[in-house]
Amino acid sequence: MASPEVRISGPASAEDLTGDDVEMVGSEVIEVIEVVDTGAADGDEAENGTAEADEPKPEAQMIFVDYLKSPIVELVIGPSDDPTLLTAHQALLVQSPFFADTVAQFSDDVTVRRIALPDEHIDAIGCFLQYLYTGEYFPKRIEAKGGAQGGLENDPSAPAVDDTGEQLLKHARIYTLADKLGITALKTLAHSKIHRINSTARGEIAYARFVYAHTPREDSTIRRPVATFWAQRSHVLRHEAEDEFKRMCLEFPQFGFDVLSLVLDAKEKKGGAVERERESQREREEGGPKSARKRARVGER
Repeated sequence: MASPEVRISGPASAEDLTGDDVEMVGSEVIEVIEVVDTGAADGDEAENGTAEADEPKPEAQMIFVDYLKSPIVELVIGPSDDPTLLTAHQALLVQSPFFADTVAQFSDDVTVRRIALPDEHIDAIGCFLQYLYTGEYFPKRIEAKGGAQGGLENDPSAPAVDDTGEQLLKHARIYTLADKLGITALKTLAHSKIHRINSTARGEIAYARFVYAHTPREDSTIRRPVATFWAQRSHVLRHEAEDEFKRMCLEFPQFGFDVLSLVLDAKEKKGGAVERERESQREREEGGPKSARKRARVGER
């Protein structure tokens, strides 16, 4: 995954939400940190090792009110021409390694802490913040009786069947955001909700396109179920969205390869089972298994 670039601004206007400057406004010092994707691989960054104490002291357990006493951090979401300002308590944000590293860039005397995230989706960030404060995000999971997988709580704004893929994309965006922020539990939660949505072939194609565009090839957790879904149903579903399916295969050859590999694996497995059954039938008809004795060489009597 691309590594973020942290930019600490120099002096300018503090009124611009995405301003690149630090300015003294009365007694306030506003410092803006902008985090953008640079496309650089994680391995390209130098590791900053720090010596740890041989016997570190255990951290004191925080209660919820302690989180609320921590400094407020402003998050500016979206492009500079249409930003959205959200706020969160720093002690909660730093549960994410990503935000912990970013907050560490603030100077000690700053009074307004602001992080610009121009490349992030506002709904995904909102769900992330809801998860930080409550341990869940809307819509919540509904567990069925008897251990069966349930659905999601009703969302009046969403149709019963996802024909556009927007409901699938909601949780896929949260999945990729959680991966970037290093929140494994949120990543797992988002993935579990994806499989509780009823969708059409067109919705599934939109979801598959997002997955193959925004996740690394080695992420089999989310990619393999997508390929398996189409491998098992492509002979039916592709007729419902044939043009979209064709474009998907041309745009993401890895998707076509993954689907084809699963189809051929299933065919080979089925063919092997049929062949074994035929061999077993021949053995029963001939009164037993064939002899393993070598055939006599030419000239032997």
